[in-house]
Amino acid sequence: MAKNNIPETQSVNLLGQGTEISGDIISNGDFRIDGTLKGSIKSQGKIVVGHTGKIEGEMTCKNADISGEVNAKITISELLTMKSTAKFCGDIITNKLAIEPGAKFSGSCKMENQETNGAKFSLKDERNRIKEKIA
Repeated sequence: MAKNNIPETQSVNLLGQGTEISGDIISNGDFRIDGTLKGSIKSQGKIVVGHTGKIEGEMTCKNADISGEVNAKITISELLTMKSTAKFCGDIITNKLAIEPGAKFSGSCKMENQETNGAKFSLKDERNRIKEKIA
């Protein structure tokens, strides 16, 4: 079977409970965080922060579900959902926002259509930016 006939699949990545990463993550696919991330995460897909998950830094993605703790500046191009167990402190830029009763939110929120405001990012540009930052 030719490679051209195979649909492009996105991977689902996991940062497990008890694992801590300090640094930047870039992903084409979805990402679930049940451990701790100190740094930035950028995904073309959905980011899920589980009950035990924690992010300190920046988050950029298409959609996000937060059940854990996030202290970050986040940019979501479509929908951000904060579950009842979520604890969020920081700044939000999103197109749509859903907050369940019981979620804790402290910070600012700006709702706008990301596609018209240039918030989409190129993974190639982001990788080059990180390489320059490291060098």
